[in-house]
Amino acid sequence: MLPADDLAPEKSGRKWLPWVVVLLVILGIGSIRLRLLQVPLERDEGEYAYAGQLMLQGIPPYQLACNVKLPGTYAAYALIMALCGQTIAGIHLGLLVVNAGAIVLLFLLGRRLFGASCGVAAGASYAVLSIGSGVLGTQAHATHFVVLPAMAGALLLLRHADSGRLATVWWAGLCFGLAFLAKQHGILFAVFGGLWLAGTNWRRWRTLPARLLVFSAGVVAPFAVTCLLLWRAGVFGKFWFWTFRYASQYTSENTFSDGLEAFRDTVVPILQQNPGLCLLAAAGLVAVWWRKRDRASAVFAAALLFFSFLAMCPGLFFREHYFVLVLPAVALLGGATARGRLGCGLFAIALCLSLYLQRDLLFRMSPLQASRELYDGSPFPEAIQVADYIRAHSTPKDLVAVLGSEPEIYFYANRHSATTYIYTYGLMEPQPFALQMQNEMIHEIETAQPEYIVHEVADDLWLRQPESPTRIFDWWAAYRPEHYQLVGVAETLSDDRSEYRWGAAAEAYKPTSDYYLAVYRKK
Repeated sequence: MLPADDLAPEKSGRKWLPWVVVLLVILGIGSIRLRLLQVPLERDEGEYAYAGQLMLQGIPPYQLACNVKLPGTYAAYALIMALCGQTIAGIHLGLLVVNAGAIVLLFLLGRRLFGASCGVAAGASYAVLSIGSGVLGTQAHATHFVVLPAMAGALLLLRHADSGRLATVWWAGLCFGLAFLAKQHGILFAVFGGLWLAGTNWRRWRTLPARLLVFSAGVVAPFAVTCLLLWRAGVFGKFWFWTFRYASQYTSENTFSDGLEAFRDTVVPILQQNPGLCLLAAAGLVAVWWRKRDRASAVFAAALLFFSFLAMCPGLFFREHYFVLVLPAVALLGGATARGRLGCGLFAIALCLSLYLQRDLLFRMSPLQASRELYDGSPFPEAIQVADYIRAHSTPKDLVAVLGSEPEIYFYANRHSATTYIYTYGLMEPQPFALQMQNEMIHEIETAQPEYIVHEVADDLWLRQPESPTRIFDWWAAYRPEHYQLVGVAETLSDDRSEYRWGAAAEAYKPTSDYYLAVYRKK
């Protein structure tokens, strides 16, 4: 039985009203995203964009660019760029559409669980929470591509409770499988789905094994097809090393105390930006248990919150965009309090408060200022100018290497990397593959002899540690003078000022900090 709130619109002949409000929410939050469409890509976006660009050229993932992530988000970027263009605006326009889809799904979930007004509030809450600076919401991180299919899978499971059709179970599993393919963390949503399916069908014990088998087949299908395609493309070995062998080392680096500190540092700004919505979510976590007929919905929302939190935990990194994974559950619980005039009024105040507290970023800052606000002095704006120079002074066949972690340069320049190592973080980490990775990167660069090498001069961006191998730095210091000549410098001087020097002017320029991009051309 649906909550009574769901029946009110139908009785009054205004069944369309909640949809109108949801549309207004999408248009409102979409207008903010449109204003910030040109925020420069950050590193993860650069990786996804470059990998997606290669896929559009017929080059499979892990052939020219490798990293720990599964390729689902690469494929999503390729689709977005095929439809919207290989530009910053095109990518962020795709994020706008993905975010709008998630808002609709949260509305449908909230309506199904707690009623129409609660569904509208859940969608609106997610819209505001998911654009906040605390979760780096203006950027198209993989977590957004986890949320969309995961929420679709959750909604299908709820509908299966009514229909009992095996086909619905299959499609639910498939959606959860796509969430996993977008990012490994998504597997926790599939676990949630499987346990929910078992818990709500235990009375049908004779058909439960078949339902779980069909669900599991749906979950596994996207990954199985991906493995087959990568095997046929000849890159399965690299794929397996990066996404499982190295990934297992990568996620074991942090201690519990490291994770606790990272969680605290990240969650505090989110709470400060959204105090009202977070308080309502906390109140909702208690209030949903009061009405007896809401108990099943309460179990669903609480379980989703629990598994969403677990999805953030692998590696104990708790980076800002990881918190996007928990926002749907928070939105549902907060939306559950929007009942009656008082509840809706309190929710509206909380929503407006979140917008007000982030008014500078959302309504005033330019895309460049927004990038600086979110990422301090990271050279994301400078990467655009560096890539423009390389593209203007090279041919499409020329190779480029970046000694650093700015894969967006490859995407902007539309040039292939001379090395599969598009990040240097792994080369600095205290893990057993670090020195091997450095030697492989050096060998790939020496073999390919790229036309340009971009050196990111900034220890903070390399994440260099006292125990990090120094082989690559020693090699570059000896290799560069004989083979490469400085032709460009892009230095970040302040939030609103960067200095660029090209050609002979670059050789004469003396950087005033240890934080810049140096562009070298093969002699």
